[in-house]
Amino acid sequence: MDGMSSGADPLLTGRLGYLLKHAQLRLSELTAAALAPYDLNGRELAVLAVLAGHEPASQQQAAERLGVDRTTMVALIDTLQAKGLVARQPSAGDRRKNVVALTEHGSDTLGRAGRASEEAERRFLAPLREPASRQLKAALLAIVQPGPEGSDRLSLR
Repeated sequence: MDGMSSGADPLLTGRLGYLLKHAQLRLSELTAAALAPYDLNGRELAVLAVLAGHEPASQQQAAERLGVDRTTMVALIDTLQAKGLVARQPSAGDRRKNVVALTEHGSDTLGRAGRASEEAERRFLAPLREPASRQLKAALLAIVQPGPEGSDRLSLR
């Protein structure tokens, strides 16, 4: 697991940073195990989800939506393309620009891996009762939601 034991120092377990770090480590551990059969990691699943949720996007548009730099996005798209999950194609509106779209295999993998990831999240939240898990998600969303400048980026950093 992540090294946090039930006998952890109360001075640490009372600190938000400590709790968030260890909660994130636990969720990452569960998600990694859930996604392993699909040969994906959480970042790759997020890219597939963003590409599926919009019209075919350029790599730059996808990078902006996810809050990653273009170099990182190129590497992620290269990896997903090598796995046969996405394809680059010339943009219909601007032949100088490529767009990225899910392949049929990518759409199928996104569906199955997405369900596995959701199940990992349910397992992560299982110690909480339903109202508490909804409240936790709502509270975290309120903290990470974009400020008044209107940015709609989700960070994968």
